[in-house]
Amino acid sequence: MKSSFARRICGRFVMSAAVGMLALPMAQAAPVTVRYVQGALHGFLEMLGPDGNVVAVGDATCVVHGERVTTETLFRFKDGSVDDETAVFTQHRTFQLISDRHVQKGPYFPHPMDVTVDVPSSTVTVREPGKDGKEEVHTDHLKLPPDLANGIVPQMIENLRPGGPETSFSMVVMAPQPRVVKLVVSSSGEEACCTVVGSPRKATHYTIKIELGGVVGLIAPLVGKAPPDIQMWVIGGNAPTFAREVGPLYSEGPMMTIQLASPVWPK
Repeated sequence: MKSSFARRICGRFVMSAAVGMLALPMAQAAPVTVRYVQGALHGFLEMLGPDGNVVAVGDATCVVHGERVTTETLFRFKDGSVDDETAVFTQHRTFQLISDRHVQKGPYFPHPMDVTVDVPSSTVTVREPGKDGKEEVHTDHLKLPPDLANGIVPQMIENLRPGGPETSFSMVVMAPQPRVVKLVVSSSGEEACCTVVGSPRKATHYTIKIELGGVVGLIAPLVGKAPPDIQMWVIGGNAPTFAREVGPLYSEGPMMTIQLASPVWPK
């Protein structure tokens, strides 16, 4: 087709898996160099539960307006739930996030969320229902680093050099208050992954770790709270594209699989 995938398709995922995790920086980080400029795109995704059954269908779009690129990944669940993330960024030499809004709502999500990260104003705004049923809005001011990856993790990974060194991105998560953490990305190389109309393909396998530091990092594994690694596969070539991601959508959630889907035509 993304960001992840088809990010380039463009835009979403790992933030959900990081929500609720307390992490501390563990690796050097810097803005990711743009090797493949993002363009207009519309791709299709499917989300599978742990049992392999489809639980949600997604659309991933990427639109360019002047110097700004807007990506949206929208999943509609069979139970009526919605997972919708829209990110805006620039791609002059490096990826620079401008804003990201991530909404999760419906019966699938035990803790609905509506979080907006606005980089120019260095603010994170959280909207949530109050005790009286009225919406409550909370705004925090944070120092947001230049390698912020909310909503554009797939694009960033697609632009890494295969076989390159371990790298890391910054991300804003709720733990439970907004804070900046690190995602550490490493590659285990290229491997056979899938077939396209019977033709075998290979993809580079990336592992994304949410590392816990300090006392939390020591205790989490003992109480079974250490966040699981997130797995992502990118098919390379002249235009690398996201192929699959495996990880939870929210803290302590089940492992879900997100992958490219193709339209099915009636015979």
